[in-house]
Amino acid sequence: MTKRAAMKRQTREGVFDSRQFSEDSKVRRLPTPHTTSAWSPHPSNDDRDQSYLKTLKPKSEGQAELLNAIDTHNLCVALGPAGTGKTYLAVAKAVEALEAGKVGRIVLSRPAVEAGESIGFLPGAMEDKLAPYLRPLYDALSDRLTMKRVGALMAEGLIEIAPVGYMRGRTLNNAFIVIDEAQNCTYVQLKMLLTRLGWHSTMVVTGDPGQTDLLPSLSGLADVANRLEAVPEIAVVRLAEQDIVRHPLVASMIGVL
Repeated sequence: MTKRAAMKRQTREGVFDSRQFSEDSKVRRLPTPHTTSAWSPHPSNDDRDQSYLKTLKPKSEGQAELLNAIDTHNLCVALGPAGTGKTYLAVAKAVEALEAGKVGRIVLSRPAVEAGESIGFLPGAMEDKLAPYLRPLYDALSDRLTMKRVGALMAEGLIEIAPVGYMRGRTLNNAFIVIDEAQNCTYVQLKMLLTRLGWHSTMVVTGDPGQTDLLPSLSGLADVANRLEAVPEIAVVRLAEQDIVRHPLVASMIGVL
């Protein structure tokens, strides 16, 4: 072995020191793949299942009722305080339906209403202006799909995210529609959105009537939910504080605020 090759090997494997194997030695040099028989912390030839699939399971009776209502009704209204999983469960069921081939596309809509604070004029195209308002929907999607797959599905037109103002005049057939933050919609807007439902489609409307960014007299979610409750073919699910799955302090704050 040449001197240069010996130096390369010494650099790669380190210098052998018999003291590291003494009984009172506290620190030892970790073996490298070159010093052992092809050892690797991530062996590719083992029989373990490396795949990970997120299963959708309810964490409360209210969530179980909501999931069952989505499965058995074409129109479902989910009301409840923050942290009860309304948006997450609706988007998750939409992704599940799309992946199973039950629907041809997902349509997510959300009102572009500022949460009590004016953020001024936003530069860019329409997508850039609406991005801050629609970001929660992207977050819910990315939790079920990778952002790369979300981008690919959006490029193919299989996932569409649109503000409420661009929904008028449309008929959504063979689609899973999620209307998020519906407490920020007026009665007229909700009536328009609900009548977009087409053949072989499912619509889920989510919102918290007690957390509207509109004047209480302008928000139409509570009124619409009360009226739709009388229709047997429509499910109205009311989640409560015991269904909150966020930090325990959220449930405590909801109870006193």
